[in-house]
Amino acid sequence: MNAQPPSPFPGRAPEQIAFHRTELGVILSLYGRMVAAGEWRDYGISHLRDVAVFSVFRRTAEHPLYRIEKRPKLRLKQGQYSVIGLDGQILKRGNDLKTVLRVLERKLIRAVD
Repeated sequence: MNAQPPSPFPGRAPEQIAFHRTELGVILSLYGRMVAAGEWRDYGISHLRDVAVFSVFRRTAEHPLYRIEKRPKLRLKQGQYSVIGLDGQILKRGNDLKTVLRVLERKLIRAVD
């Protein structure tokens, strides 16, 4: 039995890569906690041919602090999810989104004076 619905265009790749509802739930959960902590203020989502990108901003009119990318073509190599910093450095990469996002959750942990 086939678990996936039949494609309207058999043999063709999808026109865009997009985040699934469960993936967005995980990302938006982290986003909500970071907004509540005052770290992040805005986000943007891009769905392109090869990659889906969730960009996080401190202010609307600046470059993204972090980009959370989904590249399904890399799932058998380095992992389809990655977190990229402001300078373009890859902070974490892997196939489990929750594990990859842990690098950003560390920003929530602060010493209390």
